[in-house]
Amino acid sequence: MSEAAANLWEGICGDAIDYFRRNRISWWKGDNNDPTGHVLSSQVACVNHLYPLRQRRDLASAVLSAIDAEIVQAEIVDDGYVEFEFVGDRQYLAESSFSRGANCTSIDAFMIGSTAHGSRRAFMIEWKYTEVYRRKDKYIRERGIVYDDLIIAADSPFTQINPRAFYFEPFYQMMRQTLLGWQISKHKDHGCTSYRHVHVVPEQNAEFHENVTTPLLQGTSVTQAWTKILKKPELYISTTPNNFMQPVIEGQDTKSLTEYLRRRYWSGV
Repeated sequence: MSEAAANLWEGICGDAIDYFRRNRISWWKGDNNDPTGHVLSSQVACVNHLYPLRQRRDLASAVLSAIDAEIVQAEIVDDGYVEFEFVGDRQYLAESSFSRGANCTSIDAFMIGSTAHGSRRAFMIEWKYTEVYRRKDKYIRERGIVYDDLIIAADSPFTQINPRAFYFEPFYQMMRQTLLGWQISKHKDHGCTSYRHVHVVPEQNAEFHENVTTPLLQGTSVTQAWTKILKKPELYISTTPNNFMQPVIEGQDTKSLTEYLRRRYWSGV
């Protein structure tokens, strides 16, 4: 096993690397089909937390039900219950590229839950770790051409707002992912007729939570500023890694995984 591969939990390492290779998914700063060796990678953190759920419907269902009481069970996405670096069945946002993990809007992890009425709901999961963003305007005309008409569309997920408000990270990414979720449900991608945008960020990363980088949004936290401009704020869910994984922590056969996650990611929790 390579030094970079050791950045993944040993219980998933070989299988996860093979999954990324056969699905032609790019690892962030990875080489030779290996993940990055950077221990603070949020992509690696996401895979370490969620890859073990791919073949466990019981755990995947429990996780989704815990964050959304309307969900009764998880459904297969690709060949498991979690798909990584999801971009949708086709390019909904008219971006120039369409590749998983690079150069277009993608979601760290994607899950589907079904309700008691049989409808399918998309869960778009964005995973953060130590990210901190500064006030830097990312607007360029080419980006405005791609996203602005969607932002101001009558049926868009956003209230009436100047699109320029969104061109500051992390809101730039959140805007694009929200537009993708809206289009996924609109086009019934994977049979989904609704979506939830789930942001998983450690509670200890106060610099992320408290730093509203855009001067055109109001609030004392990223979550507060974001939900204010959503027509349906209930579609956005902010949680922490250990809270998201609580049903897994309580499992009888998950002790080695939870001990690894607790030791590496949840120290002090």
